Amino acid sequence: MIKHIVMWKLKAVAEGADRASNARKMKEQLEACRNIVPGMFAFEVSLAQPGLEATYDVVLYAEFADKEALKAYGEHPTHHALKPFFGAIRDERQCMDYHI
Repeated sequence: MIKHIVMWKLKAVAEGADRASNARKMKEQLEACRNIVPGMFAFEVSLAQPGLEATYDVVLYAEFADKEALKAYGEHPTHHALKPFFGAIRDERQCMDYHI
């Protein structure tokens, strides 16, 4: 199994909206990717929450059966369609994939 964790720090203002609005839109768009490929076991999107420590604004946690399932997710048209908007609103992105 592969765990896939991605974190984004968003720009204060981008695409005509503030950070909080873009984070909510990003979460909504990411959640549309849930179960788009076989072999996706877990898929969770969370936003930074007031009162809890967070150095990033949005986090994705997902589990995949294997590298092939992760690759299929990365190449899926629904996932691919997110990239222009995400690229326009993000300031930083961190990713880590690892086997368990």
